[in-house]
Amino acid sequence: MPVVVVANPKGGVGKSTLSTNIAGYYASRGHKVMLGDADRQQSARLWLGLRPATARSIVSWDVGEDKLAKLPKGTTHVVLDTPAGLKGARLKDVLQHADKVIVPLQPSVFDIFATRDFLDEIKQHTHKGMQVGIVGMRVDGRTIAADKLRAFVESLGLPVLAYLRDTQNYIHLAAHGLTLFDVAPSRVEKDLEQWQGLCRWLEH
Repeated sequence: MPVVVVANPKGGVGKSTLSTNIAGYYASRGHKVMLGDADRQQSARLWLGLRPATARSIVSWDVGEDKLAKLPKGTTHVVLDTPAGLKGARLKDVLQHADKVIVPLQPSVFDIFATRDFLDEIKQHTHKGMQVGIVGMRVDGRTIAADKLRAFVESLGLPVLAYLRDTQNYIHLAAHGLTLFDVAPSRVEKDLEQWQGLCRWLEH
């Protein structure tokens, strides 16, 4: 049962956007998905409350303040949205459950510097089989900013899984509890193209 953790020490970098859409991707593949929310803002949980009954099922995972709750039987895929400032014992506890860790990162020098120490801390708690990847958020992959982000990530020996553009599609869909994978592909064709590499990584 793969457990995907989305984490970054900074707020407002797109963790909940990534988490909900990853859960939506897994659900679109017919998997029994649970979405956990360790963020005090409870963005993912609130999003689940907006999700239409007609949409593919995604179940909420009860995440406590100190320890993660056990997963119920029947779950096949888990996604965990985490809070800003995640570190220390709490980060270690979260990573113990993780098969894949995705770090969303915006292409600014401040975000890169803030994330460097976080990635070093993740390395301290890496266990056998755990994979770590970076997703560039709100960025055009053809820009100088994207090149700098790529160079930074490659210097760490980590893969850039995707560059996701700044678009209102995510905002409009989230307002209705939906993801890119819940609507007609023609409506979000460009965004689905940007997700292809990330989706392949999620499947392996």
